[in-house]
This record gives sequence, C-alpha cells and structure tokens, in this order.
Amino acid sequence: MNDHDKAKLAQPRPVCESISEMTEIVLPNDANPLNALLGGRLMHWIDMAGAMAAHRHSRTYVVTASIDHMDFLVPVRVGDFVVLRSSVNRVFRTSMEVGVKVWVENYRAEESHHVSSAYLTFVAIDAAGNKVTVSPVVPETEDEKRRYEDAARRREIRRKESERRNGVRS
Repeated sequence: MNDHDKAKLAQPRPVCESISEMTEIVLPNDANPLNALLGGRLMHWIDMAGAMAAHRHSRTYVVTASIDHMDFLVPVRVGDFVVLRSSVNRVFRTSMEVGVKVWVENYRAEESHHVSSAYLTFVAIDAAGNKVTVSPVVPETEDEKRRYEDAARRREIRRKESERRNGVRS
C-alpha cells in the first residue's frame, strides 16, 4: 500500500458510510420446537450485521471483542423477516463500538416490532492479526452525536466491569 492509499484510509469518515442493513427470513432450521427463532441464531446475525458496519468503516479485517447485554423483547416466528441495521457509533484507536438494532417484520400481518438492540466492540486487524489504527468516525445527526457520546460512557462501564472481573482496583 502506498502513502496516498494509507492517507486516504486514515481520513475521518461519517457514520453514514458504515450503515449496513441485513435481512433474513426465519426458516425451520433457525427455530426451536415452538417455531420461535433461536436466540443463538439471532446473536449470530447481530454479530454479522455489526461486523459489516465495522468493516465498511475500517476497510480492514475486524474481529468481535465483546457484545453488551441483550434482551429479546418479542418472539420471532418461522416465516418472519428479521431486519438488522448497524452503524459505527464511535472509534477509539483500534476498536469501534457498533450499534445493531433488530426488527421483526410479519409481512402477512403487515406488522413490524423492535426485537433487540446490541452494542458490539470490534477490533481492526491486518492479515497477520496485528491491531491497526482505525480512522475516526464523524457523527453528523443529533442521534449519531448522542450515540457517539453514549459509546464513551458504555466503554467506561465495560472497562470497570473488566477490572472488577479481573480483580483490578481503579
């Protein structure tokens, strides 16, 4: 990679360049015996949707470092569409917080409901697995600015929780 390409990759990018949307149809193989979507399958889709936003922003490989607390708000049934929307909320140095919001669409009943939201942390790496610096993200809308600020608070909470689990005092 030449210096021009490296400089281009280092330029700040707006949140809108990372926005990704993914739609899945729930099939019988995705469900439990009650025909409800398996939580693990939804978590997999959330991870994939988050990785797409992180990859779009960082333009390099990314690995999942963590996922915050998740609640499953409404059941999702076989035949429903699951729509996942993701974007980068904030970049730290080599890591990014990505928000993923999930909806279920029942096209037969013409209904849509919020299923879950999650915050994931991804780390950018090169082909050898070394961490690489990520370009800053630029929030433009009021909602993006709010999520940007909230990401810093969530990061501090994650840091304190990690210290608590590892027996480190702050």
